[in-house]
Amino acid sequence: MEFSIKALSPEAAKTGCVVLGFHSGKELTPAAKRVDQAARGALRKALGDVSGKTGSTLLLRGLPGVAAERVLLVGLGERKEFGENAYRDAVRAAANALRELGAKDAALFLVDTKVGTRPVSWNLRHAVLGTREAFYRFEQLKTRKKTSAPALSHVVLPLSPSAQLASALAEARATADGAALARTLGNLPANICTPGYLADEAKKLARQYKLQVEVLERRDMEKLGMGALLSVARASHQPPKLIVLRYSGGAKGRRPLALVGKGITFDTGGISLKPAGEMDEMKFDMSGAASVLGALHALAGMRAPVNVVGVIPTCENMPGGSASRPGDVVTTLSGQTVEILNTDAEGRLILCDALTYAARFQPEAVLDIATLTGACVVALGHVATGLFANDQKLADEVRAAADEAWDRVWQMPLWEDYQEQLRSNFADFANIGGRPAGSITAACFLARFAREMRWAHLDIAGTAWKSGREKGSTGRPVPLLVRFALRHAGRK
Repeated sequence: MEFSIKALSPEAAKTGCVVLGFHSGKELTPAAKRVDQAARGALRKALGDVSGKTGSTLLLRGLPGVAAERVLLVGLGERKEFGENAYRDAVRAAANALRELGAKDAALFLVDTKVGTRPVSWNLRHAVLGTREAFYRFEQLKTRKKTSAPALSHVVLPLSPSAQLASALAEARATADGAALARTLGNLPANICTPGYLADEAKKLARQYKLQVEVLERRDMEKLGMGALLSVARASHQPPKLIVLRYSGGAKGRRPLALVGKGITFDTGGISLKPAGEMDEMKFDMSGAASVLGALHALAGMRAPVNVVGVIPTCENMPGGSASRPGDVVTTLSGQTVEILNTDAEGRLILCDALTYAARFQPEAVLDIATLTGACVVALGHVATGLFANDQKLADEVRAAADEAWDRVWQMPLWEDYQEQLRSNFADFANIGGRPAGSITAACFLARFAREMRWAHLDIAGTAWKSGREKGSTGRPVPLLVRFALRHAGRK
């Protein structure tokens, strides 16, 4: 699907469909007013008793005085309550309606609607991302496709062209591509998306964008002393991998950002076996890895002026005769010892060795991304990602990027008081701290391996995928990571 920026008159636009907004009480946006005047009041008349509820739609065909074949009216809710969520909901509703129409092209006049204090570039980015998300379908493994290929191939964003908007459009396109990659990797089943498959995807990206890639095998990890990562992989027939992917778009010699993504391609819990219900969703436990690959795809695709290294520890967590047992003690790459009290707290075990490995690149900042704890879902639900950081300035940078991307986070405490819960009688510390503050003690565990770095941790357990009827990967937090990297490069 192509997107372009072009100044258009809504009543004179020769396109398959013109998309216009209206608020409750038949309050038309300026573009909709122009079309209504050209059509001699046909829009207001057609609205009748339509409420204008956010996301409601009304399709009109063959209006007199209007060049477009169709006019799609989209409800924006109460004008005084109109904000980011309402705008994004309206864009998705418009995209869903366009998907069913069969029109080959459309002009989305929602983009010039005022959304609080947001600049029009924000509207543009979210129009592209919302439309692409609505059109995303994962049907690669179906022999009978439920939906035919959508006809819509071109969307015009009717704005006055400028260098700033062209840059925002390039960012939005690339981010949408990266999020789509992350979704697809997340949606693939564990018998296909193995650690080796993720390594091949990284190599594919390296070939496409001329990135540097290195894949460490089990023997390499053994030589290095990655005892924590290897302890998780011991019972699986799938060999573990440590993927290192480097994009160098910034100034030569400038220290990179490091993105470390948890890549458990399937998590049974190991000896601490999970309940059977919804265990299929543990294929999504590699969503952190997928988001790192998606972010690098986006940044390389838009040729972002930043240096980024992605570090992805990936393996399966399986039960078996060689699996780690509760009570085992392992030595991490950092030299610290860990008592494994619960083998289902495996994400932190692979991440701790990856964080230590990432330090060799001398990064300016490190973000790890992981579907780490069910406790974070209990705390924040499926709206906000949990944010932890050992540097408040870095946390503020992440929060600002999350707000711009509307891929929101909520900062949680990382106080030293919580470290006591990780005390062990048999090792330097344990891998769990009990039920209280589970997401915090998990972050405290990781913090022990990032003391010499500016580090932030994103717990995406509640935001990486959806369950139920809409089950599937969300592609989060690719938009956040891309915005963070671009802000780091000075693009706000």
